[in-house]
Amino acid sequence: MESFTHLHVHSEYSLLDGAARIDQLTKKASDLSMSALALTDHGVMYGALPFYKSCLKNNIKPIIGCEVYFTAESLHEKKSRKESPIYHLILLCKNEKGYKNLMKICSIAHLKGHHYKPRIDERYLKQHAEGLICLSACLGGEVSQHLLHEEWDIAKKAAKRYQSIFGDDFYLELQDHGIYEQKKVMNNMIKLSRETGIQLVATNDVHYIQQEDYSVQDVLICIGTGKTIEDSHRMKFQTDQLYLKSQSEMNDLFSFVPEAIRNTKIIEDKCNLQLSLGTSILPQYAPIPEEFNSHTYLKELCEKGLLKRYRALQEWQDLSFQTEVRERLDYELRVIQNMGYSDYFLIVWDFIRFAHEKNIMTGPGRGSSAGSLVAYVLNITDVDPIRYQLLFERFLNPERISMPDIDIDFSDERREEVIDYVVQKYGSEHVAQIITFGTMAAKAAVRDVGRVLNFPYQEVDKTAKMIPNQLGITIDKAISYNPDLKSTYEKNEKIYELLNMASKVEGFPRHASTHAAGVVISKEPLTNYVPLQEGTDQIPLTQYPMEQLESIGLLKMDFLGLRTLSIIERTLDWIKQQADVEIDLQKINVNDATTYEMLSKGETTGIFQLESSGVRRVLKELKPSEFEDIISVLALYRPGPMEFIPKYIQGKHKQIEVEYPHSSLKSILSDTYGIIVYQEQIMQIASKMAGFSLGEADLLRRAVSKKKREELNKQREAFVTGSINEGYPETDANKVYDMIVRFADYGFPRAHATAYGVLAFQTAYLKAHYPVQFMSAMLTSVIGNQGKLAEYIDECRRMNIKVLPPDVNESDILFTPVTNLNFNDQWKGAIRFGLAAIKNVGTTAMKSIIKERQISPFENLLDFCQKVDSKACNTRVVESLILSGAFDLLPGHRAQLLAMLDETMDAAVKWKKEREDLQIHLFGLTEEMNWTIDYPDVLAFTEIQRLEQEKEMLGLFVSGHPLDAYQDEIAKLTINEIHLLGEMKENTVVRVVGMISSFRMILTKKGQQMAFMEIEDRVAKIEAVIFPETWKIYGKNIEKGKIVYLDGKLQHQDESVKLLAQRVVPIDEINKEIVVKESSIQKHAEKKEKSKLNNKQQVYIKIMEMNQSVEKLVRLKKLLKKHSGSLEVILFYEQPHKIVALNESYNIKPSQDLFTSIEAILGKGTVKVR
Repeated sequence: MESFTHLHVHSEYSLLDGAARIDQLTKKASDLSMSALALTDHGVMYGALPFYKSCLKNNIKPIIGCEVYFTAESLHEKKSRKESPIYHLILLCKNEKGYKNLMKICSIAHLKGHHYKPRIDERYLKQHAEGLICLSACLGGEVSQHLLHEEWDIAKKAAKRYQSIFGDDFYLELQDHGIYEQKKVMNNMIKLSRETGIQLVATNDVHYIQQEDYSVQDVLICIGTGKTIEDSHRMKFQTDQLYLKSQSEMNDLFSFVPEAIRNTKIIEDKCNLQLSLGTSILPQYAPIPEEFNSHTYLKELCEKGLLKRYRALQEWQDLSFQTEVRERLDYELRVIQNMGYSDYFLIVWDFIRFAHEKNIMTGPGRGSSAGSLVAYVLNITDVDPIRYQLLFERFLNPERISMPDIDIDFSDERREEVIDYVVQKYGSEHVAQIITFGTMAAKAAVRDVGRVLNFPYQEVDKTAKMIPNQLGITIDKAISYNPDLKSTYEKNEKIYELLNMASKVEGFPRHASTHAAGVVISKEPLTNYVPLQEGTDQIPLTQYPMEQLESIGLLKMDFLGLRTLSIIERTLDWIKQQADVEIDLQKINVNDATTYEMLSKGETTGIFQLESSGVRRVLKELKPSEFEDIISVLALYRPGPMEFIPKYIQGKHKQIEVEYPHSSLKSILSDTYGIIVYQEQIMQIASKMAGFSLGEADLLRRAVSKKKREELNKQREAFVTGSINEGYPETDANKVYDMIVRFADYGFPRAHATAYGVLAFQTAYLKAHYPVQFMSAMLTSVIGNQGKLAEYIDECRRMNIKVLPPDVNESDILFTPVTNLNFNDQWKGAIRFGLAAIKNVGTTAMKSIIKERQISPFENLLDFCQKVDSKACNTRVVESLILSGAFDLLPGHRAQLLAMLDETMDAAVKWKKEREDLQIHLFGLTEEMNWTIDYPDVLAFTEIQRLEQEKEMLGLFVSGHPLDAYQDEIAKLTINEIHLLGEMKENTVVRVVGMISSFRMILTKKGQQMAFMEIEDRVAKIEAVIFPETWKIYGKNIEKGKIVYLDGKLQHQDESVKLLAQRVVPIDEINKEIVVKESSIQKHAEKKEKSKLNNKQQVYIKIMEMNQSVEKLVRLKKLLKKHSGSLEVILFYEQPHKIVALNESYNIKPSQDLFTSIEAILGKGTVKVR
């Protein structure tokens, strides 16, 4: 038997065609005792690096290749496929030169030759043929196509052309998948080989690994083409032979041409590509002044920046402070030089400098780079690492060579300007954005496969919703986690088939897209290192994703667009325009009492990172009074460390005595009241106690966070030994090390929390001092997002800022703060709706309106129609303006204006024509307006009609709300806001008040009535499901437009939530229930008084929502059991306002120790005896 190597192989990166996962592919090849394997995905090299690594892992030789698309004409010709056919061609890399040439060919095909497919032509093939082997490909190859159509001479000419380019490295390819056309071509291909002397090679067109995987590929093709399996006209392979066949199978298949098998081994021997992975390919900054090299220039810039940052500070007069800062700067510069990153810092400095010169706002920092003094003095970051005790080693560790990672936030509206600058400076051949792949997650896989198999939508949807919304969830995990899903899977044959197939396709890449922020810059043309393809805005896209780029040593930078920066930018502009105040954010008072007072009230809608209801609750209890509190909240409010928030709050308010693991660590942990909150604190503890350098301390931090037993023991030994050498007892060293291990998972980078704390404080300061301008910017930033618009408009109302409807004489394109109106004491200011928020009003119409009114204000509807461009402002546009309220301050009510609109538009057209005919405007004459249209005598719209019109045009109610009439009734109720329900737990019973905006009734299989309805409050809406039993009782209350009180269970589904209604009561009937409720409370009070008379006290424990974790409740349960006694325990759940009396087994004996322990778990003031 001849040795055989597969040379024509497609992986998952032949998107929605290849069904072979790379790791499984290489493992199977190894199991089949193959010494080598090729990868030849369609037109791309997406999988080249993972394939290379996987082959080495499985001890087989990787042969990197590509099945390119070839045109016999120039690739610059863009003809139809009939006029200029596109053929397949296999290219394989012999060596590094071949690999580089293949990357160039692949890039040229995408960047220059993309027409239907990424095409290459003879000219570019000749230029980049060195180091490549060429196979004539499958039935789609040029030679095969001509042979199939019995065009012998043309086939021969094509073969000779390839031979002239590749010489002995061109082979005629034979395939046999049992397809008639292949049999026909094969005989002629063998004949052609004998006539031309071109060698034959046998391949199998591998698209999947096992023969039975044929059905998986078939489903993938259907997903890609949008067809169902049952569609008889769809694309379909007429064979199940495209699998990774064994050597013996291939020998049997081509026994009549053994040389075709033998040649696969010859080709394998020719291919010896070795890639250099793990090295750095660093970019180079230019231009550098002649008297400097990159490092001395960086040092010069840092010296100048140091003085700019610190010279004006009072501390700078202290020589010891100067020495500390200069030593830190020199140390950082040495590390940067030794690691070879001077050019990198210069490149980042340069594009940040450009942004600042163009007044493009940049963020204060992101991630660990905020710990660098070099970054601070270069204005790359705006967080002083000396002031905030941030560690450089957390960013760049001299003990562990790693790539620097400086992520920069830019105003999201101007980020592209910075990227364009970088492209222009370094050249499009040296700069690219980074590809990322959208993969089929579990739910998406179920939905896609369900559609392909043509299963009923309801069944597929129900099954998909049973998969938990959890990061990294798989179908297999979902079946094991969800008993209902498991039961359905085991009992329902269709669902069994659906989930089995979905699990086979989940995780496959579905499409390629552009990484949100990543950009690479290289010293040499990028195609020396990575294949490129078309990106967006003329900037190419790498074909390797971020993790693969890092493995070949390319350094990426993140250019992130941050909406908050655009909000701050716009707020500052308006303050400057309207108040003539220029605010320098570097100089605002970080101890500003007004700002902290607002934060302490939890009034944080619109405040960066502090908007959620959970954070608001924490802020209300914490009452932050200094910047350190903001940093700590950002670090603590995450799963895990959240449990330490009550202790932090108690420490701040001196409700408990702060304990430290060792007294010597007080200086490190005092700001966080004895809790290890930050990763940097772990490093400082290791340095202080064990004498570690900060570089060694960072290695310890990394090691303990991985929780590998062997590494934990190794680090313990080093830490304890170091601590003993520093004079600490062994017991103390072990105790502190145990604490480090416990907190390692929770620790957050202080540098990142500080940088984002700066943004949080800046937005809070602007909201507290310039609320109208800030909220205008907030509203502008969410145009198009109706939910957020409604939320921020509601916040404006709470802040006594009037949101005015659009107005043709006042509205700008965006929301604008209004300063020229007189307000009574109720309103702090006003914001005018922008024209861009009105449905059907386009940019050209807006520009026309603004241009004309700057000449003179519009006096009435006719005046408006006569002045504006009638093509831009057509009838539909003007109607939308009327219904939105934009004409409310001009003569006539909305119903009148609508009734006269057609006549007015016609009159305006006639007037313009007459004016044009007389050419009055040429003489500079002012025309007397003697055209008039009578206002028709029609009824005005009702208040509800006007509100509905506003909602239709603006997406929300503006001048009022249907709930306004019921404000007194609503105020008496304890209800949940709909837009905050998503933050609450599954199955929580919630209460909402809102308007029924829609509903539909259906019949169940049993013929029972049930309904789906949407209910909305001032800010958001939610779907509520009313099952038959509930419908029987409350169905009579459900009517579109009705205001109702609803309580129900919360259900999470995909990215949204819905309610399972338990009660739906009209708001005007709820007063009766309130009376009943108050009567019940009175009875409870009487019962309580009676209980007091009988000397039967009870212990009340309050469970706040943030304390409703299983872990805390288990700790409470154990504590109560330990203090058994005679007093009954009552639990009061703050959400959902529920009282639970525990049974007698939890009765307790009260003591100060017990109450202190309870408060340590649940917070101060959570336990009382009554």
